[in-house]
Amino acid sequence: MNDNSLTRIQPDWYSPTRLLDTPVVYDFPGDRFIPNRSLMDLDQAHTLLINRTNNKLRKPNFNDEYRRKMEENLKLDVEGRPFRMLVFRGSPKSSRQSTRLIDEMRRSDKEIPLQTNENRRYRKFPLKASRALDAPLLSDDYYSNVMDWGKSNILAVVLGSILYIWNAQVQKAGVLMEVKREDDCPTSVAWSDDGKIVAVGCDSSKLQLWDAETSRLVRDLQGHQSRVGCVAWNGHILTSGSKDRSIINHDVRARSNLVSVTRAHGGEVCGVKWSSTGNALASGGNDNLVYIWDSFKTSSRHYMHRFNEHHAAVKALAWCPYNSDVLASGGGIDDGCLKIWNTQKGTCISTNDTGAQICGLQWNRHHKEILSGHGFGTGESHCQLCLWSYPSMARIGEPLRHASSSRILHLSQSPDGLTVVSAGADETLRFWEIFGPPQESSENVTHLDNLLSLKALAVR
Repeated sequence: MNDNSLTRIQPDWYSPTRLLDTPVVYDFPGDRFIPNRSLMDLDQAHTLLINRTNNKLRKPNFNDEYRRKMEENLKLDVEGRPFRMLVFRGSPKSSRQSTRLIDEMRRSDKEIPLQTNENRRYRKFPLKASRALDAPLLSDDYYSNVMDWGKSNILAVVLGSILYIWNAQVQKAGVLMEVKREDDCPTSVAWSDDGKIVAVGCDSSKLQLWDAETSRLVRDLQGHQSRVGCVAWNGHILTSGSKDRSIINHDVRARSNLVSVTRAHGGEVCGVKWSSTGNALASGGNDNLVYIWDSFKTSSRHYMHRFNEHHAAVKALAWCPYNSDVLASGGGIDDGCLKIWNTQKGTCISTNDTGAQICGLQWNRHHKEILSGHGFGTGESHCQLCLWSYPSMARIGEPLRHASSSRILHLSQSPDGLTVVSAGADETLRFWEIFGPPQESSENVTHLDNLLSLKALAVR
């Protein structure tokens, strides 16, 4: 055993030599009447006590030389090392916390108010949708993105060949555009950041901009060769993904709209999402890949990261609202995994096998949670809405579903982040008050409100 080991036990542990060779560190001073002898030369003191001499004591000469010698003898040991004979110390440091620290912890505990039944606020989760809207001819297509809730509190949704807009404030619907050819139906929609313009991608590869206030076509954007299944805005830049495997950035202000064309995916581009800061773009494809692009280097050779851990198409993408470096992605029916990525480090933070196709993801801006909308699968999440706590990814509450056992195709949330709308293959839109802050009480909820929550209204 090493001689320097702190755990060794000497039979002469109480000897002055041991105390001198092993200095002890102290954390607070002790009682002034109890000297600590660890730094005293007890060997010399013991020798002077037992050494009897016949020399008569002489009256000491208290001159300066005597005082200097006395200080040397009192401050230096036999080997010339400095020490003080009477040094008052406290107990040695140990692995236990000092009593003063414990007292501080107790005082801090007293300062924290306890939560009682009187001041505790509970979060209320819905058991059913607060509103349901009839949505006939809603396309049961995993690869389309035909619903978006804009900042002006207007919901855009494609039913068949018609693009409807539904004003959530006045609860009225209207027609924004209608196509005449069946092969030219809208397959993707996205509101601009100011909530005034709707970008519409079509099955025929057309990409159009529509003014929601005047219901007029503002512009046609060219570049794709096949259907445009996903679109996303970043200021004046509109990004579109297509079945032709390309991602195009359009500058809607410029006469020549093409900014960059990226061909990195080996299959149809199913989803595109810009981060909240606008510095990064995420894209998911039918090749089971997720790419992260720098906003200044959106070309095929300059992607930031390439994630290949999914085993099915990736449509559902969502950036974390309180951490711009965190991205959530969901795989298709042969994957069913909800993955959380650190896009700065290029690593996977967590993987949650939901057992069902993930068609949509929405982050909760009021609580650290994420909502997933599911399609077909063999697990408990089959055709359901599931709420997950972040970062533990533990499921919260019971799953929610549409009236029939039909898959959930699309998710979007209101501008205030309190309500989520889901579009299902049962041709209904259902609104869920699932993201709201804790409610103080349920006294304001009347029986009439409960009855109205079961009422189905038509969009058109």
